[in-house]
Amino acid sequence: MRERLPLWVQDRCAVRPRAVAAVGVVLVAAVGFAGQQYWSARPRAVTVPAVVAPGAVPAAATAPAGAAGAGAGGAARIVVDVSGKVRDPGVRRLPAGSRVEDALAAAGGVRPGTDTTGLNRARVLVDGEQVVVGAPAQPPPTAAVAGGSAPGPSLAGAGPLSLGSATVAQLDGLPGVGPVLAQHIVDFRTARGGFRSVEELRQVDGIGERRFADLRTLVRP
Repeated sequence: MRERLPLWVQDRCAVRPRAVAAVGVVLVAAVGFAGQQYWSARPRAVTVPAVVAPGAVPAAATAPAGAAGAGAGGAARIVVDVSGKVRDPGVRRLPAGSRVEDALAAAGGVRPGTDTTGLNRARVLVDGEQVVVGAPAQPPPTAAVAGGSAPGPSLAGAGPLSLGSATVAQLDGLPGVGPVLAQHIVDFRTARGGFRSVEELRQVDGIGERRFADLRTLVRP
């Protein structure tokens, strides 16, 4: 029957090796694509992360960074009062572990000509202390007497008390001077950078002419 058909129909219906090869390539590509899609869409095992108990997390790791920094910064500062013969006396805030030399540098340095022989520049500072520059070394506190309290500072035979280096306790031992007035004298000294003359004692709040007359022979700048 095929021989009875026209030649062009026989040519169209003929199966050639080239056509078979082309169809085979297409089928192989289709099968490969379908296999790749099936492989990528297959179910996969998922690893569940381990559960961490709340107590196992360190407190430092859960605390906010700002709070941790504030806590560390607050514990790393000390406050000292630098007075006497320095260029810029006053209260200074320094890092914990600072030494007397650091306090002097923060106060602008020692004034020229000041004798610092009795000043230990390498001593470590403590919070709340006062560094007095240009004053003679103070004697250690007197031990308490048995059956009573420690005696106050004595002025007998000690000569005039230095207004530029005396502590609140020493000023409190002067006649007519209590702890409040002694603190006023120290505050005035800190604000002015020391006393240049005994006459400046009149400018301290709480010292009148009568009290100044009692003190002028007992103190020196």
